[in-house]
Amino acid sequence: MMTPQRQRILLSHRSTPALKQHVRLQYDKVRQAWALLSPEKVFWPDDVSLDILRLCDGTHSVTQILEELSMQYDAPIEEITADVETFLQDWSDRSLVAL
Repeated sequence: MMTPQRQRILLSHRSTPALKQHVRLQYDKVRQAWALLSPEKVFWPDDVSLDILRLCDGTHSVTQILEELSMQYDAPIEEITADVETFLQDWSDRSLVAL
């Protein structure tokens, strides 16, 4: 029997990333760190990843996320675009972020 493959959704600058319904950010008081919780998985995002994930609210487009992070980190958009796009695509591929 063949298992159907999940179709990969590709990121675009018009995408409005959001955490999937089964995923949530939660502060862990014991570890004093933010965790991304998904069924049977826990991720411990670093500060930059956390800043990106917080902007994945379904209202910010990728372009707006890049603009916000550019201002927040005082970094040219051209220098952060590839890293942010790779991060968002990777987390979408893991079924944690909806594009």
